[in-house]
Amino acid sequence: MKSVDSQDIKNTGTQGILVNTYHLWRMIPTEKMRAMGGVASFMNWQGGTISDSGGFQVMSLVKKLGGKVMDEGVRFKSENSPSLLLTPEESIKYQLSLGTDLMVVLDDFTTPDATEKEARETVERTLLWAKRSKAAFVAECERLGIPKDKKPYLVGVVQGGFYPELRRYCAQELVKIGFDGLGWGGWPIKPDGSFDELTGKIIAEEAPEGYLLYGLGVGKPDDIVKCVMLGYNVFDCVIPTRDARHGRLFVWSGEGSAYSYFTPSRAENMSDLSPIDPNCNCHTCKNYSRAYLSHLFKIGDTIAYRLATIHNLRFYAQLMEKLRQ
Repeated sequence: MKSVDSQDIKNTGTQGILVNTYHLWRMIPTEKMRAMGGVASFMNWQGGTISDSGGFQVMSLVKKLGGKVMDEGVRFKSENSPSLLLTPEESIKYQLSLGTDLMVVLDDFTTPDATEKEARETVERTLLWAKRSKAAFVAECERLGIPKDKKPYLVGVVQGGFYPELRRYCAQELVKIGFDGLGWGGWPIKPDGSFDELTGKIIAEEAPEGYLLYGLGVGKPDDIVKCVMLGYNVFDCVIPTRDARHGRLFVWSGEGSAYSYFTPSRAENMSDLSPIDPNCNCHTCKNYSRAYLSHLFKIGDTIAYRLATIHNLRFYAQLMEKLRQ
């Protein structure tokens, strides 16, 4: 979330935020983060917090740009500094210094084009890392003296790509290790552009009663609705904030969770004095018109990014409120 502060986020009704373990780990050492009281204290955020593991960066920064994925961990290349080795143990240790409410274990992201053999390799490595992560979590919580009722939730990640039996096997083995929930890892969108509902269903079927079901990266409103119907209750995605900065705003249309888009760059919006969405009670819709937001985007004023982000976050908060009801 760029261009907004913690108060802006709170005012949208957003209940929690996700922070990126890998990028913070690169910039702020473990002991320094702990000395600052954790990431929520650091950014003055009073809501819920989730830390990912660095597993998505295995795909985006290593498998795409170079580096090495080994059983030991992930070696990240760096142009201006020595390469960095992120292990399952280091990921857990750093996430505990972040002080988040929910942590995700390091996993080996199955790329969308993986063969069955390649997908199986990522599953086996994901399970190996999950066992080490759980052991490190137990040991580190004991070392730090974290009582049982103060421990963060720990979520294992189900990999396996578009191979249903691998997904089922991965979920079953993660349950044997023992976590507080299962995360849907990898791509939730199939090569033909459709939503991979089968994988979501398999993971939900294998989760014991009381487990959290976490749609990692699931972010289109209609996909969130489908996942909630399957029992999922935690989501994170860049869609609402990234789309906002690129001039794509969500607008309620009709009953339920139906929506459309408002695009500030369209000529007809330059003279439209109505709010972005008359059904929205966000700061932007209560105070500014479509014409004004279009003007801000046209001249490249960064206020446009703030106002658009506030609106999209409020839209998603309203979506979750509807789904809870």
